[in-house]
Amino acid sequence: MELISQLLIVESSTRAFAQEPIIPFVILLLVILAVPILFERLQLPGLVGLVLSGVVFGPSGWHIFHINSPILNLLAEIGLIYLMFIAGLEINLELFHRKQKWQALGFSSLTFSVPLVVGILIARSFEFDWIAAILIGSTLASYTLLAYPLINRLGVINNEAVSVVVRATIFTDIGALLVLAFCLAVNTRNLDFWQVISLLTSLAIYALVIFVCCNWAGKEFFRRSGDDEGNQFLFVLLSVFIAVVSAQLMGVEKIVGAFLAGLAVNDAVGEGPVKEKVVFAGSVLFIPIFFVHLGLLIDLPTLIKSVATLELTFLVVVGLIASKFIAALLTKLVYHYNWQEMLTMWSLSLPQVGVTLAATLVGYRSGLLSGMVVDSAILLMVVTSTLGPFITSRLAISLPSSAVKQQSAPAQPDNDSEQTNKNPFTIVVPVYNPQTQQYLIEMAALLAHQVNGRIMPLAIATATAHMDAPQLEASVHRSEALLTKATALSRVLGVTAEPLLRIDDAFAKGISRTAREHKANLIVMGWGKRTGLRARLFGNVIDGVLWASHCPVAVTRLVDSPKKIQRILVPMENVIAPTLQPVQFAQILAEANQAQVTVLNVCDRRTSSSKISWRRSQLSLLVSKLTLPNPPEIQIIAHENVAQAILQAARLYDLVVIPFVRNRTSPGGLAMSDVTTQLASQLTCSIVMLGEPQHSQAIDLLTGLSSPTAVV
Repeated sequence: MELISQLLIVESSTRAFAQEPIIPFVILLLVILAVPILFERLQLPGLVGLVLSGVVFGPSGWHIFHINSPILNLLAEIGLIYLMFIAGLEINLELFHRKQKWQALGFSSLTFSVPLVVGILIARSFEFDWIAAILIGSTLASYTLLAYPLINRLGVINNEAVSVVVRATIFTDIGALLVLAFCLAVNTRNLDFWQVISLLTSLAIYALVIFVCCNWAGKEFFRRSGDDEGNQFLFVLLSVFIAVVSAQLMGVEKIVGAFLAGLAVNDAVGEGPVKEKVVFAGSVLFIPIFFVHLGLLIDLPTLIKSVATLELTFLVVVGLIASKFIAALLTKLVYHYNWQEMLTMWSLSLPQVGVTLAATLVGYRSGLLSGMVVDSAILLMVVTSTLGPFITSRLAISLPSSAVKQQSAPAQPDNDSEQTNKNPFTIVVPVYNPQTQQYLIEMAALLAHQVNGRIMPLAIATATAHMDAPQLEASVHRSEALLTKATALSRVLGVTAEPLLRIDDAFAKGISRTAREHKANLIVMGWGKRTGLRARLFGNVIDGVLWASHCPVAVTRLVDSPKKIQRILVPMENVIAPTLQPVQFAQILAEANQAQVTVLNVCDRRTSSSKISWRRSQLSLLVSKLTLPNPPEIQIIAHENVAQAILQAARLYDLVVIPFVRNRTSPGGLAMSDVTTQLASQLTCSIVMLGEPQHSQAIDLLTGLSSPTAVV
């Protein structure tokens, strides 16, 4: 009896432990952390894994996550709002005013209307009423640019066809949400013709008020708050939920308000740390919870047994793929794109994630759509989010880009010579860590000596409210000691040094402002082991400088003296629209050390020998346009994994120079990894990551130089 009573106690304790609400939340965090990483290693989108996790841990699986959980429902609702807000935030309305706006309008009209008609026909064949059929058709009309980080990393974002697809999202997203709001209003109110006109007018007035008020308030708040990123972050979140609440009061669906809020504050937020923090908070926590919650809605046993659901899913998937192909083909015929550009436009417009899932879920909650449609939409997302980026990765790598012309434009020595005499090449070297200071100064000195420039050691003392505060006094003394050491080291290395002490509120802003004030050509920064380049939530000095700097930034992690570097590796991922500045940077350093530079390109293992020869000749042609005195060696490696191939090759080199490509999120807040991040975390030799200014990726690193030892 005593043993039985003990077992009963253990059983009751276990049951109580399982009912503790914190346990499912811990499991949810583990899912969000581990599942996307696992699926990305399997070359599958992480969001697919999140949805499948909802199926496994939900009512169709282990019953750990409950569909009626108040906490989970609240977090998923915030995730839905966040998803639509970021979709609006990532849309740059200024793109509409630039060239290709008519092509973008034409493509968006075709890629919206053709899937809309196909979706309506499919829905009507399953006996949905006209309002539900129109809503189903509109969910197929938009698309999510899941492959945006890929095309940005490949450098083909300036290709006209790609640019048109990016701009067209402005119209397709807005159009799909307007159709959603219209269908919901008509379904709940049974409106006649004049009431429909009144509804459309009120929608237009609401959109105008939200856009004007949020835009004005955002600009005013950001102007008055100065550099307080915390309050700016909270203001953006407050704007979102005020827009959502006002939308509900007006009888408008809340995701429409969230999307409009994103459009409205876009101009005020701009491209900076605040936007990165806003996107980070959503893409790391709330949006993944939304996708897990979607998986809970899938009734797997019923789905497998329901022939009608499988038929609807099949027709929707085939209809979406075919209609997007027809839209891209018609665009090709109208605007005379080639087949590769047409297929790239088709693949970019395939993924159905953000607006599609949001509109379907809202339609389901309102009773306009059935659970069968939700299941079909989720399966459509799984198929298209996998197929679209896969096709894009195969097609976009050889697309032509206007960036080639910009980077290969010949230098003008006469103007450069005059500019150099007025403003010598200036390298700003922030000094903070005494342990890494020597290698930083040596690196800057080698570069400056090679281009007849100067270095500017910079120490930042953090400002306090009172200029006579003991903390400030101690910081100034420490900075002066660092500058004294840097100046002495520069004198030994034989270069001109102009030390500068600056009192500023923040390190990153002090560095970028000093570089701009003194017209610096390059910033050389140290990267310690504890400094994370992807510390997005709270940011760091490197992150801030990379965002704000007007000139290239060389982020260095040096394991030995730069004077000992003899072999330099420069991986170049894209041979059509490459970033040539790392080659220039490596060649300057190589000239100083009489070292050898190797330009490496990794192609697919299945690449034919003729294509490998073409890549080699293309790289040779690109490098020859830099007119380098000692051209680097060209090496091509066939491998199934780009990062692993570079890591294996780097074992024979002293230094690897790679371009720093920010791991931006695509519209919708869904992050994708990049090769640069993997290399930075696994390389054991010295590293230089060269980040280019945000406003232009075609600025020549050595603009203005006329020294005979320069490499341009």
